[in-house]
Amino acid sequence: MADRRVRSMRSLMRGRPGTVRDSPERSMDPRSASGEPPAERSHVVDNAIYVNGRRTATPRSLPDAFECLKNTPDSMAWIGFYRPEEAVIFNVAEEFDLHELAVEDAIVAHQRPKADRYGDTLFVVLRPARYLDEIEEVDFGELHLFVGRNFVISVRHSEAPDLSQVRRRMESDPELLGQGPQAVLYAIMDAVVDGYAPVVAGLQNDIDEIEVQVFGNEPGVSRRIYELSREVIEFQRATRPLLGMIEGFIAGSAKYGVDQELQRYLRDVADHAITVAERVSGFRQMLHDILVVNSTMVAQAQNEHMTNLTEASNAQNEEVKKISAWAAILFAPTLVGTIYGMNFDVMPEIHWAMGYPFAVLLMAGVCLTLYLVFKRRDWL
Repeated sequence: MADRRVRSMRSLMRGRPGTVRDSPERSMDPRSASGEPPAERSHVVDNAIYVNGRRTATPRSLPDAFECLKNTPDSMAWIGFYRPEEAVIFNVAEEFDLHELAVEDAIVAHQRPKADRYGDTLFVVLRPARYLDEIEEVDFGELHLFVGRNFVISVRHSEAPDLSQVRRRMESDPELLGQGPQAVLYAIMDAVVDGYAPVVAGLQNDIDEIEVQVFGNEPGVSRRIYELSREVIEFQRATRPLLGMIEGFIAGSAKYGVDQELQRYLRDVADHAITVAERVSGFRQMLHDILVVNSTMVAQAQNEHMTNLTEASNAQNEEVKKISAWAAILFAPTLVGTIYGMNFDVMPEIHWAMGYPFAVLLMAGVCLTLYLVFKRRDWL
């Protein structure tokens, strides 16, 4: 079986000169094609051999670590990588007989949180997160773990989490570290889940600020609600699978001989993960409600604006009607005066003695009639 797997790994390398094919997760993520140059890679972050929970060796290279692990009875290797090259991962895979599918996931990344077991090796994917106060955004990382009978291999594709702190804490408690690779796994999971607490606090603060902006009618709040909703959805994708993973670990504790103390640690991690998942779910509902309220307030503001425009238009129409009515009233005497002011000698009323009073009375009567008509129709 091991020889066949090694041959499969070598064929995998030959079939992918210099790189591996994109996974569906990466091809579906438009951010993976950003064209940014790859970050400078560092291979081995820390490389240690432990016996009974105490560090006995710090090999300078991977071959030295492999050799020391083989020659030291009841030992455990804990090797940490940060964005390693593919050749390094393939080398480790051949040495520890890692399954090619898990190795491919570790190289390609862009995986969802999961836990897969390949024979005696457990492959775990975690999505750590950290809140960046400067830009008020959540930065999501990715951490892959290979947990075997006598080794733990961690592959980080992001800055978070800082596993050196986990290693120091475990080394300060040899009794706990002496429980083996499973203790390291649970300690790392605990660090990842604990790292979610500042993210939850940061998101809560952002939501509080958005609520103030919504009720303050600040412009641009709709865009911020949308961007924060995306972060909450991504955070939910990182945390929700943890619940099923931890439940599976708890259910398999008896089968894989997990120590009672480690089971208690695992239940504590489960409690924290449930709390985080519930808070994130609440955030998503809160943002949905805030978006509805914001949309309602925007609609109300638009309605009030339209009402004001309508009232202004009606008031303008009333003024236009008054002006038109007075213009018509003033036009009547002007018309009569214009007619009788024409320079013609042959006009029947020109030489009539009552012509002037008649014209004046005619103009007054027409004006009065028009005034009464417009007044009756509420134009005046």
